[in-house]
Amino acid sequence: MRHLFLLPFLLGTLAAGAQARYASSTIDLTVSGTSTLHDWTMKSVKADCSGNFTINGAGQIVGVDELVFSTPATSLKSEHSSMDNNAYKALKTDKNPVISYTVNTVTVAPAEAGGFVVTCKGKLSIAGASRDQDVIALCKLNPDNSINVTGTEKISMKAFSVDPPTFMLGTIKTGNEIVLAFHLILKKA
Repeated sequence: MRHLFLLPFLLGTLAAGAQARYASSTIDLTVSGTSTLHDWTMKSVKADCSGNFTINGAGQIVGVDELVFSTPATSLKSEHSSMDNNAYKALKTDKNPVISYTVNTVTVAPAEAGGFVVTCKGKLSIAGASRDQDVIALCKLNPDNSINVTGTEKISMKAFSVDPPTFMLGTIKTGNEIVLAFHLILKKA
């Protein structure tokens, strides 16, 4: 009989830190940079992202693990097919068709503007090269229990052995730094 009094406490404890698998349902990925002629942008809505999120009874994200992201490099498109082809060549998509990020560790902290700042440390793989990369995202839990994830990161192409593309026989050159901006909506899988 004494154990019945513990049942509500145990159920409340389990619900307070329930872990659920979430996966991408909506993705907006933008890669932008500069060139000697003008700024440029490539966009993709094709990617996969999934991970295990622990959400406490107060609706707060308190943990994330097994988080992975991948996108086909050729899903990145600009307004110019010649630019796309040069970018795919620079990214070596014939041998490395996928850009991926696998998280090793995650820390979660409340954000001042609401939501949670999720700091990920993991491996980013681009054009066959992998390196450690921190990614910081703002996560907000929606009323329907989906999660909005947004963030931006600056990345050096040369850090991944990617030669910044050139156009018009080398007269137009792109800059080394790119900005990766992402917005995802994750839903329970």
